[in-house]
Amino acid sequence: MVTASIAGIGAALPPEYTQEWLWDNVFHRHFKGSRIAGRMFTSAGVDRRHTATAPFELPDVAEWSTEARMRRYAERAPALGLRAVREALADAGIGPEEIGLLAVASCTGYGTPGTDIELAAALPLRPDTRRLLVGHMGCHAALPALGAVSDYVAAHGRPAVLLCLELTSLHLQPGSTDIDQAVTHALFSDGAAALVVRPDHGPGIRVVDVAARTDTARSGHMTWRVTDLGFRMGLSPEVPDALAEHVGPLVKDLLARHGLDPSEVRSWAVHPGGPRVVDAIQTGLGLEPSALDVSRKVLAEHGNCSSATVLLVLRELVRGGVPAGPMVALAFGPGLTLYAVLLDVPAAIPASAAD
Repeated sequence: MVTASIAGIGAALPPEYTQEWLWDNVFHRHFKGSRIAGRMFTSAGVDRRHTATAPFELPDVAEWSTEARMRRYAERAPALGLRAVREALADAGIGPEEIGLLAVASCTGYGTPGTDIELAAALPLRPDTRRLLVGHMGCHAALPALGAVSDYVAAHGRPAVLLCLELTSLHLQPGSTDIDQAVTHALFSDGAAALVVRPDHGPGIRVVDVAARTDTARSGHMTWRVTDLGFRMGLSPEVPDALAEHVGPLVKDLLARHGLDPSEVRSWAVHPGGPRVVDAIQTGLGLEPSALDVSRKVLAEHGNCSSATVLLVLRELVRGGVPAGPMVALAFGPGLTLYAVLLDVPAAIPASAAD
């Protein structure tokens, strides 16, 4: 039986700004000097983040139509995605002509022909390469997309690429004193991350299984609505408690299918939706705080890049060295939906191997 393994990881990040600088120079005025909004920025667990939109443009972007925002996405996204994919291909030692499927996940920009076609031309990909677009799933999109890509690799025995690319800065909402929007704009960031998945025949992180859990009764707790002024995030303060309730059963059921227990998991790649979300996952799984240090580090250094973030966590884990054994990746999004992927590291990956 053919299985699929992650053979390469790449990322591309726009210019970086400190959280303090963004508050002082952009968001202090945007939120009309609200002290509560200021506290949201200082307590978000974010030190630095990225924006493909120049900060001096952000006040204007907040008033742009959705059409104008999509035009900007089409201008900026392909080059960023190309950098991430080329890095992942180089990391895997695979040429673009070998790729059988390109999957692109995004909830922040749409258009046809879009980023996938731009990448097909720029890499270039073979004319018979399949393409898959995963749209508007939100922060958890990377994991169902990884499942689909891995199924393709296992079924067809050809390598595939997954690109997650988000320009959340294009969805800045008009200035207000809305605290929910302050929470959102204190967290989100722009970025792209890519994986190369290939048939398992050497070093790599094997994709074992995928599981999902959706609480439709709480579907309104996390929303991502299309409006005339971009996409608007809705985020209930009850989300962390809901995730803490569901993550334990989700992970235990996934592991039990393979005769494993959470205590046997050697590393965790958890999407850091925010500091309260990371704390909730730690509580729900009964983990030591250090188990999610990498997730907290990625949040601090890059912010929440939506679907790309869990791949940035995985990249950071690999760079720092990963012990052999089971690994679990987790991400969460609207629905209210949780996704988990069981991965297997067949041999320890030393930190030097990722340099």
